[in-house]
Amino acid sequence: MSVPQAQAQNQSQPNALALVKRDTVDVVAARIRQFVQDGELALPANYSPENAMKSAWLILQSTVDKERRPVLKACTKESIANALLDMVIQGLNPAKRQCYFIPYGDQLVCQRSYFGDEALVLRVKPDANIWYGVVYEGDEFEYQMERGLRKITKHVQQITNIKPDKIIAAYCVIEGKDGQVIHTEVMTIDQIHKSWQQSKTYRANGDGPHNNFPDQMCLRTAIRRASKAIINSSSDDYLLLERVNRSDEVGAEAEIEAEVEANANGEIIDAETKPAPAEPQVAAAKEQAPAVQSPAPQAPTKAPPAQQAKQTRLGEPGF
Repeated sequence: MSVPQAQAQNQSQPNALALVKRDTVDVVAARIRQFVQDGELALPANYSPENAMKSAWLILQSTVDKERRPVLKACTKESIANALLDMVIQGLNPAKRQCYFIPYGDQLVCQRSYFGDEALVLRVKPDANIWYGVVYEGDEFEYQMERGLRKITKHVQQITNIKPDKIIAAYCVIEGKDGQVIHTEVMTIDQIHKSWQQSKTYRANGDGPHNNFPDQMCLRTAIRRASKAIINSSSDDYLLLERVNRSDEVGAEAEIEAEVEANANGEIIDAETKPAPAEPQVAAAKEQAPAVQSPAPQAPTKAPPAQQAKQTRLGEPGF
């Protein structure tokens, strides 16, 4: 590349970035302001959409897909805008590791982490406590049924029991302010594996996060299921619920489409086609004023009761 060509390319990059920002970040910011003004969206009191958007924009500028291409170039503006809108409406902040931006082909998806699930639960149940843990072979684990609710009464664990290949279950308990159990999710390892198999990128003998960090992924699965039960039953914020469910559906759909595309010229894959996700909520600007089409409106955690139940605070790598 000649010097003039390189100079021209360097000069064009900031302009291209500014255009993407205009058609995504600025569009979403305007849409959020409109939601708030119309009374359709009530953001958490301690949540700053401006700060979340700034953090997201900084992160997106350095995020690449598996081909090492910047996602701001590889993904459509519509999907970028919708991912940002999903983030803000759910009150998530990527700087707090409450969500991640994952590219699937040309689709960017905002996926909640377990921190994000906790934040949503506390949003609808501000006084809730969340407890969770992993059960290994050799642990003393007991629960009893009371009016259809599981109440964990004992979890005694020896540190020598903690072995990634000896996981037999994971659980998540959500309690109210008075300590009353609101919801308990106990999943056996077989149920967890069944759940993972819904992901087209999961391979039983692969080298992904499910294989490398099974304890954290088991907790993530149990927390996710427990949190959704609370969120869907406790909130009447239609815009929030729509975005919570949309992000999950779009993530699964984009995952499938990316795999289909990756295998388009290869062997036929065994993938079921799911119903198309909800119509795009954000239509990025084509000419000038980008339009956003979006539907209308959605808490943290802690582990099981007394005894010696192990409260696992999920650490790295924050799925």
